Amino acid sequence: MGVPDPNLLLLIPAYNEERRIEPVLRDYARFFQDHYSGKFQIVVVLNGCTDNTLGVVRRVAMDYLSVRALEFQAPIGKGGALIEGLKLAAAGEWIGYVDADGATTPAAFLELVRHMSDADCVVGSRWLPESVIHQAQTGNRQFASRVFHSIVQLLFRLNIHDTQCGAKVMKREVVETVHPFLHIADMAFDINLLVAIKHAGYRIREVPTEWTDKAGSKVTLFRSSLTMFLSVVRIRLIYSPFYGWLGPLRPLEGWIYTKLRAPAPRSGPDARKNGNTK
Repeated sequence: MGVPDPNLLLLIPAYNEERRIEPVLRDYARFFQDHYSGKFQIVVVLNGCTDNTLGVVRRVAMDYLSVRALEFQAPIGKGGALIEGLKLAAAGEWIGYVDADGATTPAAFLELVRHMSDADCVVGSRWLPESVIHQAQTGNRQFASRVFHSIVQLLFRLNIHDTQCGAKVMKREVVETVHPFLHIADMAFDINLLVAIKHAGYRIREVPTEWTDKAGSKVTLFRSSLTMFLSVVRIRLIYSPFYGWLGPLRPLEGWIYTKLRAPAPRSGPDARKNGNTK
């Protein structure tokens, strides 16, 4: 008998997904049951849901023991849900996450996992030439995505074509090292994560993925874009010599996030202390 695959924990942040999460959970649970030899777990992190998402997850969990829910009754944002979910890193040797809408198929996510042998973090990309896009984003969203990418590249030099693709997988060691420095609770969480991983000296590999844009996005383009811009500027300032001078502006920062109806960044250790550990 061969050596089984490493234990894999998959996080799925969810906000009011009762209408579309059930087939996604069933597809993932069935696919990995058939195609993955290691222990596989799905944890749906419910972020202030006001519909029956929890009931749907529990219904699926009755058929698949690999599925369970982690519920937060107050809205904590997609990033906040992932920060909480990543606290469960001890349950897996590899930890990944995907969006609840099924834009990334189980086979596409497994393909990312198969690249973990030569990286500490694997990022799915919709913008590499070999990527397979069955349904593209609208023109407005593509334009906003490319503008955001240019800003991120200018500020951080990550050299990653698609930081926002909701399909990533990491080693447990990576999660445990960078988790104390993850503070961004909104959609810019991915930037916080990738910058922290790079700053800690781990290897990030970007690979082409298969992806389908799904109807029903809860992202409000203007407000979400403004929030994400504010958050990436905040991340950049954390890694600058000026961050210590900005304490008096924290109440203003909190007020702006409130006005944008976005989850405010969490407090925690100074990210600048997250030095190169490799």
